[in-house]
Amino acid sequence: MSTQSQAACPTTALPSVSVIVPVCGRRSELRTLYTQYKAGIAAVGLPFEFIFVLDGDRTDASRTLQQMLEEGEDFTMISLTRSFGEAAALMAGFERASGSVIITLPAYHQIEPQDIPKLVAALGSSDMAIGYRSPRYGNWLDRMRRSAFHGLVNFVTGSRLQDIGCGARAMRRQVFEEMDLYGDQHRFMAILAARLGFRVSEVAMRQSPQDRHERVYRPKEYAHHVLDLFSIFFLVRFTKRPLRFFGMLGAATFGIGAAVIAFLSVQRLFFDEKLADRPALLLGALLVVLGMQVFALGLLGELIIFTHARGMKDYRVQEVIQYPETVASSAEVTDVEPADGRNREIRQTAPPAMTA
Repeated sequence: MSTQSQAACPTTALPSVSVIVPVCGRRSELRTLYTQYKAGIAAVGLPFEFIFVLDGDRTDASRTLQQMLEEGEDFTMISLTRSFGEAAALMAGFERASGSVIITLPAYHQIEPQDIPKLVAALGSSDMAIGYRSPRYGNWLDRMRRSAFHGLVNFVTGSRLQDIGCGARAMRRQVFEEMDLYGDQHRFMAILAARLGFRVSEVAMRQSPQDRHERVYRPKEYAHHVLDLFSIFFLVRFTKRPLRFFGMLGAATFGIGAAVIAFLSVQRLFFDEKLADRPALLLGALLVVLGMQVFALGLLGELIIFTHARGMKDYRVQEVIQYPETVASSAEVTDVEPADGRNREIRQTAPPAMTA
């Protein structure tokens, strides 16, 4: 295990902070970036480790990191067999992280490293802290595009986020343990964490001067973002209530089809209109059948959820308080965050005495 620590902390101690840097398509010069990040993390004053995850064949990045290791730098480098995406790279890094606090940082200059301690400090009142670049630079087109996208995200998910594209995040280990990322869901980590019941906060961080350039996105990327947003919308709103989504969609489709058929039936019965060669009849029948199938799909999803409901936890306990004599005699107190005593869990180690 690669472990870095301050002089006041023994180098053999397990790191309190694990920094995961996914190296994907966009990246800066890693040697300079690592030096700046390390200085920012060292200001936290806790033992730390760095984990670089190379997503696929990144020959230049791999060569640079190997040279740094040969020069005595202390970090872990993970190379994936092919490009799986940033979300998979983050999960691969977390599997090898040992810190109680997980920090993710982009492999390019995005925020000022001096502001990294602010992320860790925000965990005193939240479970996950995400950075947002402020002040944010860009021309009027960039500002309009960002406002429109974040407005759509906040409207669909019910969140109030300002910069979901920022890769600087800090979270308690438990957040990552209960989160399964895939595809491009790393952008929506804060939304997924809030869905799981964790407290999420935003921290203003200065934007790096090297991140102030105009961005040009292809239409394909916008299409991908919209599809990702749709998947997040379904995961946040209807993961455990599939019948509400498919039921509403199926009922609407069925209703339109039934209305078309009813209209044609009225024309045939009372106005002597012929039904032959009427494409609307075929369309109405198709919508009715399709609506029934969509509704049945939602019902099937409900049956699956019901079958596995016993093993699915749909709540999160923040604190359990018992009487002092019960705690002293038969319970063990574990502090997840010793600083302020929140998220305290009391576990029974012996059953209490039964009374008549």
